[in-house]
Amino acid sequence: MAEEILRENEELSEQEMSEIVKVRRDKLAALVEAGKDPFVRTKYDYDAYSSDIKGNFEKYEGKTVKIAGRMMSRRIMGKASFAGFRDRNGNIQIYVRRDDVGEEEYADFKKWDIGDIAGIEGYVFKTKTGEISIHATKLTLLTKSLLPLPEKFHGLTNTETRYRQRYLDLIVNPEVKDTFIKRSLIIRAIRNYLDSQGFIEVETPMLVANAGGAAARPFETHFNALNEDLKLRISLELYLKRLIVGGMDRVYEIGRVFRNEGLDTRHNPEFTLMELYQAYTDYHGMMDLTENLYRHVAQTVLGTTKISYNGIEMDLGKPFERITMVDAVKKYAGVDFNEITSDEQAKAVAKERGIEFEERHKKGDILNLFFEEFVEGNLIQPTFLMDHPVEISPLTKRKPDNPDYVERFEFFMNGWEMANAYSELNDPIDQRERFKAQEELLANGDEEANHTDEDFLAALEYGMAPTGGIGFGIDRMVMLLTDSSAIRDVLLFPTMKSLPNDK
Repeated sequence: MAEEILRENEELSEQEMSEIVKVRRDKLAALVEAGKDPFVRTKYDYDAYSSDIKGNFEKYEGKTVKIAGRMMSRRIMGKASFAGFRDRNGNIQIYVRRDDVGEEEYADFKKWDIGDIAGIEGYVFKTKTGEISIHATKLTLLTKSLLPLPEKFHGLTNTETRYRQRYLDLIVNPEVKDTFIKRSLIIRAIRNYLDSQGFIEVETPMLVANAGGAAARPFETHFNALNEDLKLRISLELYLKRLIVGGMDRVYEIGRVFRNEGLDTRHNPEFTLMELYQAYTDYHGMMDLTENLYRHVAQTVLGTTKISYNGIEMDLGKPFERITMVDAVKKYAGVDFNEITSDEQAKAVAKERGIEFEERHKKGDILNLFFEEFVEGNLIQPTFLMDHPVEISPLTKRKPDNPDYVERFEFFMNGWEMANAYSELNDPIDQRERFKAQEELLANGDEEANHTDEDFLAALEYGMAPTGGIGFGIDRMVMLLTDSSAIRDVLLFPTMKSLPNDK
């Protein structure tokens, strides 16, 4: 079917755009003058989607249906025309004949523009070329499009425009809508799995006095009513742990968190995090849950546990590898931190290997720097990186047999950190000492260190059961499962630098 072609909006001159808009507004004015203002109508009762009709032709053949959607193309042929319509689920061809809809209605139809939204009533048939179509018997213009869409053959290709005008991206690039439909299905599958395991979904504050639970710089704001400075949360952790103290043994939250950091392909200052906490288990229990959850989500949404990202295949069906940070650094960097006994010795090895560090760094910090430099990018297949140094884990329970390390893991795929989990620290005395160490880091200029949270400490003093907890980056999970190259591709409205007219 031939297409009416419009150049991409960015390529139109100001005069050309002005002329197109004037023509469309004149058409709207004529409709209003004739008592046919499309914006007056408040509803349209449709009873079918394009996908239903095309997927079940035998059921619909010869039957009258009503669909609603946007006209994406049109071919006028005298007394009959073809038009391409797109509804929520896809595209379908419409056949419009003057003798069937009436001379006046057909004349009005020929004045419609690409992008107009309409309701179509007619019966389902196949054309001589075998294309499933709707033979229109009644046409109803529902919304007049006053701006031209980007042309069909080249689509909306300007990345900046796609992110800023996501509504336009969704109209002209159907695969974008598919990504966000999958995102919704992924989150639904997560919820269904956790609900089936006895977890309760909760909501905790976004505006907080003390933004703790992660190493990140918060956004700050002021609450006029109480004349108090507040912060946007950087984590969900400390409130969810309070609920564990209160006897809600399995809780989770999926919500936005905010970190005043940079932008890149995997980072956006506001993003979706899921955290869950389960009493009477540890980080090994969290590993089992993570493995089962990822496998369930992939199978439910994609129909397979094998996924491909940027041409690299990853298999969620096989047991996930489990390796300690010390063993991983030994494997990939050739340095055995079990043989390093002091901070000074760790710094000397770092200098030999070209690892930059700060004077305040201890052995555990330098072990982590080695991991980031030599190991992280090699963890392509699903891997649990276990047993982190205590220096970088202020909220985690120490390993009983080796108190320099904690019961923590990070889950990696494709060289990315996908989740972070602990056997949660429930000793209030130890926790106070950890907060004290964090306060010292703050005093020395570390803007990502945590403040002491006295109310959280009080909660721990009432007693928190042994608990396993984990945080999942939902956006990265969606990126992997939809083969999306950047986090902005899985955020409907990613953070962008404001344009002059936006301020």
